[in-house]
Amino acid sequence: MSEAGTRRGSRAWDESDVRIRPNKKGTRPRTKNRPAYEDAVTGRVVTVDRGRYTTVVDEGTPEERTVIAARARELRRNAVVAGDLVALVGDLSGGPDSLARLVRIEDRTTVLRRSADDTDPVERVVVANADQLVIVVAAANPEPRTGFIDRALVAAYDAGIEPLLCITKADLRDPAPLLANYEHLDLRVIISGTDEGTGVAATSDDGESARLSSAAVDALREELDGQVSVLLGHSGVGKSTMVNALTGSTRATGGVNAVTGRGRHTSSSALALKAADAAPGTWIIDTPGIRSFGLAHVQADRILKAFPDLEPGTERCERGCRHDDHAVGCGLDSYVAEGLAGESGPVRLASLRRLLGAGTAEARGSSHDAKELGHQ
Repeated sequence: MSEAGTRRGSRAWDESDVRIRPNKKGTRPRTKNRPAYEDAVTGRVVTVDRGRYTTVVDEGTPEERTVIAARARELRRNAVVAGDLVALVGDLSGGPDSLARLVRIEDRTTVLRRSADDTDPVERVVVANADQLVIVVAAANPEPRTGFIDRALVAAYDAGIEPLLCITKADLRDPAPLLANYEHLDLRVIISGTDEGTGVAATSDDGESARLSSAAVDALREELDGQVSVLLGHSGVGKSTMVNALTGSTRATGGVNAVTGRGRHTSSSALALKAADAAPGTWIIDTPGIRSFGLAHVQADRILKAFPDLEPGTERCERGCRHDDHAVGCGLDSYVAEGLAGESGPVRLASLRRLLGAGTAEARGSSHDAKELGHQ
């Protein structure tokens, strides 16, 4: 070996000889430590549209304004929905073409969830921070669905949100038989359509007239005052007409398909609106008309909590009773048979067992069948 080769072979190596391959995605070190954004401004999300979040900041002050924001990259896996309180940084002027950055979702007081159907394990957040859920059904046209009402009640009780049942079009049919199913519940009820032609009217795109009685609108204003309320119902029940009457907005209204008996969708996204002439903090969140309301995320024992008229009967059950159609010796059968749950007991028990059975493969059958449970 030559003298030069010997010198090269005996060289003392150090850290300066180490070559690091550059990161193709950038040279900044990765870290889980994120900025605290202590100077961020709180905004309320009023609607979401294609990755843009419309928020209201400085709510209730002379500086109140609407700010459009985009979600920060670190929040890309977190759902942001109407009603959320969020932290905003960047351009908060609210001017034309301005865009803020949404960097944090503040803690939620309540979360109303649903799944696509009873077979879907994925929870979908409908709205956040709501105080009460207004379940809107029509006495007729479209036909009221007790299955849907029961599901909405389960979701409300599970989320810790106070439910309120509003029945429209009572001038077309007496809602008493429908209400009999819930006479044992401590459920607030408002009925519209009994003012003999007086009230608030709206005409849908197909010429069909929907009317809300003045007494019902006034009663709703009183119930909603100072609260964040979410309205939930099938298309065609007069929900958007109700929102327009309470907020002075011009949400599109739609009629009922004469062939299917179901309403036509008139809104595609949840929208929070301020109620007219109401106390500060009064918000009404209008949701799109729904065709199904899955409860895959709600455990069976929590479903039972939504049936307080039946729950005492479970004391007659043996330990481990599932209370569904396959349960042998379920105490609910004798409890209802003795009339302790009232005249509506058999109907209520059937509804409970449909909901409990929807979580089992034997009763579920298919996801289509599970979706249709909300229409029974």
